[in-house]
Amino acid sequence: MLTVSIVTYNTPLGELGQCLDSLGVGVVERVFVVDNSRSDDIMRFCHQRANVEYVQSDNRGYGAGHNQGIARGIGLGADYHLVINSDIYFTPSILCRIMEYMDREKDVAMVHPAVFYPDGRLQYTSRLLPRPIDVFARRFLPGCLVRGINRRYLLEQYPHTVPFDCPYHQGSFMMLRVRALKDTGVFDERFFMYPEDIDLTRRLHRNYRTMFWPEVSIVHCHRAASYGSMKMTWIHVKNMIMYFNKWGWLFDRERRAVNREVLKGMELRKKCGLRP
Repeated sequence: MLTVSIVTYNTPLGELGQCLDSLGVGVVERVFVVDNSRSDDIMRFCHQRANVEYVQSDNRGYGAGHNQGIARGIGLGADYHLVINSDIYFTPSILCRIMEYMDREKDVAMVHPAVFYPDGRLQYTSRLLPRPIDVFARRFLPGCLVRGINRRYLLEQYPHTVPFDCPYHQGSFMMLRVRALKDTGVFDERFFMYPEDIDLTRRLHRNYRTMFWPEVSIVHCHRAASYGSMKMTWIHVKNMIMYFNKWGWLFDRERRAVNREVLKGMELRKKCGLRP
C-alpha cells in the first residue's frame, strides 16, 4: 500500500491540482495534504478529491508537516510512503514501477528518480553529504569561483543514466520504505526547512541503500525560494548551521567516509560502465 504527503503553504491550486493528477487513480491509497497555511481555499479544493485528506496544521516546518502524513500512512498500514512537493508532476505509472523495484530490492529504503526542469534540463538532486564550503560558498560566492566545488558536490561529472547509491537526495520526491522509517526515524523536526532531507537520507543510508533510479523521471518546477528572498535565505542559513552543529563542521568522519565511498563507486562506473 502506498500513501502520499504534500505540505502546502498558500500553494496555488493549479499547481496542487497538477501534482494530485500525477498520482493517478487506484495507485495511491490516500494523499494527505498537510496545509501549513490553514487556507480555506486549499481545504475546499481537497474536499473535492475522493482519496485526498486535508490536514490543517500549524506551520512547524516542512519535515514536521510531512511527519504528520507519514504517521497517518503508518496508521493505515502503508508499505511505502511518498514525500513529494506540490510543484512536481509526472506520469502516474512511474509509482508502480518504483514500488516494483523496491519490492525486488528489499535493502532499498528510498528511491529518488531522475529530476528535470520543465525545459528538459537535468536537476542534480542526488548529492554528496555537504561540507560547509559546499553550502555557503555556492550560495554567497560568484558561480565562477565555485564551479569545481559544485561539480564535486552535485556529482555533475558522472553519468546520471544508471542507478547509484547516494547519501543525500533532495526532498522534492522521496519514495520511502515504511519499515526503514520505523527503524531509523522520520524527519528531524528541529529543522524548520531545507536540511531535513539531507539528515533523513544520511540516517537511512547508514543501514540501507538510498538510490538514485533514473529508470523513471519527474518534472520539478523548482522555484529556489531562498535565492530570491532575504527571509528565506536566513531560514536556509540558520537551519544549515543547525545541521552542521548536529553532524559536525570540519570534523565529520561519517561524511568523509561515505563521500569517499560514493566517489570511488562513481569513478568505477564512469571508467568501466558498471551498474550497481
